[in-house]
Amino acid sequence: MITVQLIDTKHPFYPLEQELRNSVLLRPIGIPDHAWEMHDEKAWHFVAVENENVIGCVVLVPLNPEQTKTQLMQMAVETSQQGKGIGKLLVKELIYFSKSNGIQEVVCHARDNAVPFYLNLGFEIYSNPFIEVGIQHYHMRINL
Repeated sequence: MITVQLIDTKHPFYPLEQELRNSVLLRPIGIPDHAWEMHDEKAWHFVAVENENVIGCVVLVPLNPEQTKTQLMQMAVETSQQGKGIGKLLVKELIYFSKSNGIQEVVCHARDNAVPFYLNLGFEIYSNPFIEVGIQHYHMRINL
C-alpha cells in the first residue's frame, strides 16, 4: 500500500528522498547531487512510501512571508514506478495541504514532457517557455 507522508529534513525518510531526487532528476542531466536543496529547510516535503521505501516525492517551497504563494519543486517518482499514478497522488495531497493551510497559489517550472500531467491536475501555463538546466520548461500555476 502506498501512503503519502509530510516530512521535514530531520525525518528518517529525508535521505531517501534526497537519493530519489538525485537519481531521477539530477544525475540524468549531469547536475551534481544535492544541487537543488537550497530551500529544503523551509519547505514542506511530501513522500510516497511503499514498504518503508520512498518511491516518490515533491517539495513545496513558500515564496512569500505569508506563505500564500508557493512553488512545487523537485517532483520525482522512481523510474520503475512511473505511470502508476504516484505523481498524481503526491500532487493531490500537496493541493489538499495547500488549501487546508491558506495557500492561494502553487506555481511550478514544468519540464516540457510534464506539461500534460500538470494540465490534467488543473494547472495552467502562464508565460512563454524558458530554458532551465538545459531543458525547456513552462511556468505553470494553480490558483486555489
